[in-house]
Amino acid sequence: MSEKAFVAVAKVDEVPAGGKKVVDVNGVSVILVNSKDRIFAVRNLCSHAYETLECGRVRAGWISCPVHGARFDLETGKPMNPPATLPIETYEVRIEGDTVEVAV
Repeated sequence: MSEKAFVAVAKVDEVPAGGKKVVDVNGVSVILVNSKDRIFAVRNLCSHAYETLECGRVRAGWISCPVHGARFDLETGKPMNPPATLPIETYEVRIEGDTVEVAV
């Protein structure tokens, strides 16, 4: 079993409370989201409409798809309401000093 490799993708201050930042992690578009005093990383793609989530609303631990309003839990990726039924990909995040790293 191989260990996860963490990739430095942003500085902590680039993702302020309530903010988002789109980054590239080995060719995959990922959104960093600062919600509930934590930075989450999820794939920038709705599992229902296959639209980017970067313009979606962020509230108390979830992000919504700007097209059909499906909401996804930022920690688990699970859909919280229709029309989405499949989860979105989530990634492990760690903070090293002032740098945000995402596991790939």
